[in-house]
Amino acid sequence: MDGEAGSADLELIAHGPHGRNKPETRLWLRMLSTTKLITNEIRRRLRTEFGATLPQFDLMAQLYRESDGLRLGELSKRTMVTNGNVTGLVERLEADGFVKRVTPDGDRRVTVARLTPEGTKLFVAMAAAHEGWLRDIMADVAPATIASLWSEIGAVKISASNHLSSSAFDQ
Repeated sequence: MDGEAGSADLELIAHGPHGRNKPETRLWLRMLSTTKLITNEIRRRLRTEFGATLPQFDLMAQLYRESDGLRLGELSKRTMVTNGNVTGLVERLEADGFVKRVTPDGDRRVTVARLTPEGTKLFVAMAAAHEGWLRDIMADVAPATIASLWSEIGAVKISASNHLSSSAFDQ
């Protein structure tokens, strides 16, 4: 484990080595710290191997799923990135030749982003690498454990969804 990963362990920072917090807090912190560890490694590998950022990868993934492209506002919702940041991401990917912006039916009020053939080729390569990285990162976890955790964390997600305040839907 590198220094960054070790120093960023939210569980240890929040409740020390003896786990003084309640089980719900400990679970939440474990999920956060695990997500942070994996996300940081995926970010590093995307940057090293493809010169790409995680937000670029996420945006390209959404466009890959929609061959007709997506409006920038919809991209913002799907990637949880602000409209301004989505515009910047699209502009950068467009400058690199991976995305093109079009105005359907000549309506300038509507801008749709689509992957170019070069963008599709790059995304397919990144997605294959991403899948392999996750397999590598989770290589020490038995397939049955992965399946069980997927189901059990699903129960946590359902419970959280059932108890959201109405303002949580506006974000």
